[in-house]
Amino acid sequence: MIKENKIRILNIVPNMRAAGIETFIMNVYRNINRDKVQFDFLVHSSKKEFFDDEIEKLGGKIYRLSFKDDKNIFKYIRDLSNFFKEHKEYTIVHGHMQSMMPIYLLMAKMNGVQTRIAHSHNGSYEKTMKGFVLHVFSRFSKLFSTNNFACSDVAGKYLFGKSKYDILYNAIDVDKFIFNNQVRNEIRKSMNVENKIVLGHIGRFELQKNHQYLLKIMQQLKDQENVVLWLIGEGKLESDIKQLVKKGNLEQKVKFLGLRKDVNELYQAMDFFLLPSLYEGLPVVGIESQISGLNCIFSSKITSELKKNSKARYIGIAEGDLKKWSDAITELINKDDLSNRHVDIKDFECFNIKYIANYLEEKYQQYYRKGL
Repeated sequence: MIKENKIRILNIVPNMRAAGIETFIMNVYRNINRDKVQFDFLVHSSKKEFFDDEIEKLGGKIYRLSFKDDKNIFKYIRDLSNFFKEHKEYTIVHGHMQSMMPIYLLMAKMNGVQTRIAHSHNGSYEKTMKGFVLHVFSRFSKLFSTNNFACSDVAGKYLFGKSKYDILYNAIDVDKFIFNNQVRNEIRKSMNVENKIVLGHIGRFELQKNHQYLLKIMQQLKDQENVVLWLIGEGKLESDIKQLVKKGNLEQKVKFLGLRKDVNELYQAMDFFLLPSLYEGLPVVGIESQISGLNCIFSSKITSELKKNSKARYIGIAEGDLKKWSDAITELINKDDLSNRHVDIKDFECFNIKYIANYLEEKYQQYYRKGL
């Protein structure tokens, strides 16, 4: 039985796969007061995804549209209209799917949804014709939103331009990622990398994450027999990257770990974290890896807002920058004490999920009261 004072928030997402945006939403969901605020989800695929079981266990509802399956835009508009007509209980929608945001926010507006949140999670777009078209289209979102959030200033300016937006950093459960040497030793032993230097990357196998660049870095480090790369995640380009690993004779150097529920422990076993993305909003993995005390190298395309300690650095991702990545890794291997994983947690207060969950809870209640 739903309590009368419980506010139900409809989160609109592509699906609830194991990726950065979805991880952020789940971090909030686990920590928000669910006696006051409950999350439900409107997803765009019939396929069951990574977080679905947990959502339902926490009391959330999942509504499924077929747009990612059939790409039928007219059916999509009709389905959205029918959905909002049938579900008048939702007075607040929180949109996280930028590509279709103008459509679902407009349909929500036309059906009387009073609070329509547009949330920008990226600071750029995929440099393809499709990416450009979706980029231009998504910028109409601000015409139909009542409130705007962004994960960074770069992401806010990208989607909203000069319109007002609030920055809501991608927060995590900080305590889960603090370095633990016992966990490090156990994981490294179980993965048979006790005498290795482990470079790590977590991200979907999509163009944005730039896995090909990671393989080029590994080619630069090929002569260093004790260096290995862990690739954690899944995605549509995974088979292509595996083919490139085979073609480059990197099978012994590059390991595909798939989707994992123990990424907080895998960070402990790594020595470096590499993120050569073509663009980002403010990546959750960049915060997690820094809190774990790792030496982090980020693409210069990523906002400087991400860097929170001195063990993180930025390098370009042009072909001419490859040697800078391999030289930086080699330099740190030779000079740095990789076992020194101390970080000052106070530097990460703005990324603490308890603070962000409480902030969002108050915002939702404020929007709800305003609509009464």
